[in-house]
Order: sequence, then C-alpha cells, then structure tokens
Amino acid sequence: MGEDKPSPLQNFGMGKTTGFIEYSRTLPILRDVKTRVQNWNEFHAHLPEGELQKQGARCMNCGIPFCHTGATFEGASVGCPLNNLIPEWNDLVYRGQWYEAYKRLALTNNFPEFTGRVCPAPCESSCVLGINEEPVMIKEIEVSIIDKAFEMGWISANPPKNRTNKKIAVIGSGPAGLACADELNKFGHNVTVFERDDRIGGLLMYGIPNMKLDKKLIERRVRLLSDEGIEFLTNVKVGEDISAGDLKEDFDAVVLACGAPQPRDLSIEGRNANGIHFAMEFLHKNTKSLLDSDHSDEAFINVRDKNVIVIGGGDTGTDCIATSLRHGCKSVTQFEIMPKPIDKTYTHDSWLSKIRTFQIDYGQEEAKGIFGSDPREYCVLTKKFVADRNGNLTGLETVNVEWKDGKLFEIKGSEKSWQAEKVFLAMGFVGAEKACLFKELGVATTARQTIFVNENKQTSVQKIFAAGDCERGQSLVVWAIADGRKAAKSVDEYLRQTQNN
Repeated sequence: MGEDKPSPLQNFGMGKTTGFIEYSRTLPILRDVKTRVQNWNEFHAHLPEGELQKQGARCMNCGIPFCHTGATFEGASVGCPLNNLIPEWNDLVYRGQWYEAYKRLALTNNFPEFTGRVCPAPCESSCVLGINEEPVMIKEIEVSIIDKAFEMGWISANPPKNRTNKKIAVIGSGPAGLACADELNKFGHNVTVFERDDRIGGLLMYGIPNMKLDKKLIERRVRLLSDEGIEFLTNVKVGEDISAGDLKEDFDAVVLACGAPQPRDLSIEGRNANGIHFAMEFLHKNTKSLLDSDHSDEAFINVRDKNVIVIGGGDTGTDCIATSLRHGCKSVTQFEIMPKPIDKTYTHDSWLSKIRTFQIDYGQEEAKGIFGSDPREYCVLTKKFVADRNGNLTGLETVNVEWKDGKLFEIKGSEKSWQAEKVFLAMGFVGAEKACLFKELGVATTARQTIFVNENKQTSVQKIFAAGDCERGQSLVVWAIADGRKAAKSVDEYLRQTQNN
C-alpha cells in the first residue's frame, strides 16, 4: 500500500463512514520489556500499514474536530497546540495516500518525528470518539507518516530562494528554538542558533533518553536545517562567550528560547548527602556518556546494584525509572505526593476533563515487568534523608499524607524508613536559570521566574522576543514548537515594519 510519488489532492471527507464502529483501537507496538531494557534502542515499533489504515478509518471527521483546536478548557489543554490537520491526514492514511498525508502534516508541525514519539497526545484525549470509547490512535499515525516520508525520500533540504539582509540570533536549540529558527529561515532571514551544550537539541537531546527519542533523529533534522542555511554554534554560553551587548549590536532581532531548566529542590534534613541528584543531571550525563563513548567513559551516575528512589511523577520521573533499569539497579521506587488517579472511563462527563486519570507509562511498565509490581507509591511525603558517617546516602524517611479541600495533612503513625543509595528529584521546574543574561538584556521577568512577553512573544525590550518554556513555564514539546512558530512570525512582522519605517 502507499505510494512513492505525489497524486492529485482530493476533497477531504470521512473515508469510511462506519470505521469507528467496525474497528477498535489497536495498542501501539512496544518491544518486549525484558529485551528492551538490555539496550538503549527505541522501544517503539510501527504497526503494519494495513492496520494503520484501519486506525485512520476510525476518525469520524467531526463537524468540530476538538483534536486540533489547541485551546484551554477548565485549565486543561484541549487538542493540538499546533492545530495539526488531524482529520485530514487520518483520512489520507486510510486511503493509502501517504505523500499527501505527509504534506498536510508538514503544514503545521516542523518536527513530527519528535512529537510523534514524546508528546503525551492531548489531541487523543480530545477526540470526540473518546466520549464513549477509546479515541483514535492519532500519535501512532502521526509518527508513521513522518517516518515513511523520510524512508521514501520525500524530505530533503529546501533552502529559501531569496534572502533578506536581516540577522536573527536564537538562544537555545530545544524544540522552541529549532522551530523558531526553521520558520525564520523559511522567511529568508539569516539565522544563527547559539547552544551552550556540545550538541544541538536542548531538552530533546539531553533531557529525553535515547530509548524514547533516538538522537540520530535529532541529528538528521539538524543536518537538514543546516543544509537549508541555518548556522548552529555549540559550546557557546551567551552572557559569557558572547555578551548581551554584542547580541543587540550584531543582530536585528534576538529570540530567547533557553528553556526553564531550574529544578524544584527538596530542602529537608540530609539534603547534602552524597547520592541525591536532580533528575536532569542524571538524564543529561547518561545520554552524553552514551553518545560520547557508549558509556565506556563511565562519566554518568551509576546506579548498578543500587536501590533507587525517584521523587516525583511525570515524564521526567518515568525516564529516570527506565534509565535506572537499563543500568541494572537493584530496586526502583517512585514517590508521588498526590493520590492515585482514578481509572479512565469513556463517558461524556469525563471527556475533556482536567481530572487526572491512571495510566502506566513505559518506565512503570518496565519496572513491573522486571520486579513484578508498579513502582509507584502514592500520597508519600519525604521528611528526611539519611546518610552514613561518610556522608553517603543510605535511605530516607517518609510519612503518608491525605488531601482535604486541596490541603495536605500528615497521617500519624504512617512513618516509614526506606533504603536508598541513589535518589533522583523529579519534582518539576521553577523557571529559567539565566537571570544574569536577562538582567543584561534588560528584559522583564514574571513572579514565576519566566520572561514576560506580550501576545506576540515580544519582551519588554525592543527587538528581543522569547519562546517556549522560558516564557511559558514548564510545558510540552508541542507547546514549545507552537511558541517557536508564533515568535518567528512576530519577528518577521517586526523586521518588515522596521524596514518600512
């Protein structure tokens, strides 16, 4: 099935009017747990093309497709922030028109090979079919489209035919920075991306483990962007290697896309014990060592034969579990301070709800497969870290809590001691860490330690813009890409206005 060349684009419709009745949702293919934890390869495998077509046929092409609204409803994200044309490429996949499906996907998403692997898919939780049964498998179809496009050779460097004389600096090469640079380059501007690490990609490169997002995919995309004319400079610390003054003088516009990597700490007794690390330190060092030497340099935090505790949930906590398992930890436990979420139900009342629902991510699935049980412990508050006379971590002490009217109360008599030689703090992030650079540039910041921007992503300083987590706060890769695209559009409009004045 499929095709290796374009065919005439047709009117979009509902390819199979009874598809959502005839076909059930198929689970994505994940490699066997005990096999995949033996290496750092991606754990995801594609469904057969025929099955993907059936999954595309489940899309009802709703009159109001909430899947691509990119809105906020009762504090929760609804649909895709990129406004991906999901019903259209679902229909095209059902029809076997893969090239057209790729073209529709590429209209709104710069990097589907990233989002199709790491995005938690708010589009799926917004699918109208989810009112009474499992939603359409949107994420799996998305990543299959882009992977097929690369496989078939439909994607190649396409530099702009005309260049302006405008120079833009993008600070940070995560998803927001890359998307912004890509769009600005398409406008014909001259873009330079500054990255403080030794590799391009930011959070995509060093914040997400290789088994979840193969770094070869990032390198492939960066080569394409470079071939299209974007200049990438690594190992450059803006504010040290290049001053804020030089940025303002040498560039017509500056986009700050430096993320919000300042981690939330846990300031309790024993915090200085050896063996307590922020989650991102663990993940960063692991991936760098893997890429540099396949771990032979031992420049990573080794948890082999160690009892590991991860404090905090979310994607980062899951990634710490999966990474620890691959290094051969003795045990792994994950503390969550919130109660166990309710089971997901497919009813009108639960649809588009912001209520957390229970799910098992890949890390918990692997821990259960290796050790026999889900590693998560709910309503647990860590009170104290315990160390030996040499200052090395040996364990921690906790108490169970309950929640009433949004307030936390400790449960007397629930105190417990845990053995642990390694603890990873994965409790989220509290803002950007480049306060000195922000001060040099003169940009205003918010109470959340993020950069203040207006609706056009412009900061309080002329010709300086911001995109992604550094202005939004900790969020999803898909939101970062959307912010980067919006910032690029605003920069282009600003440059055209200043040129005409």
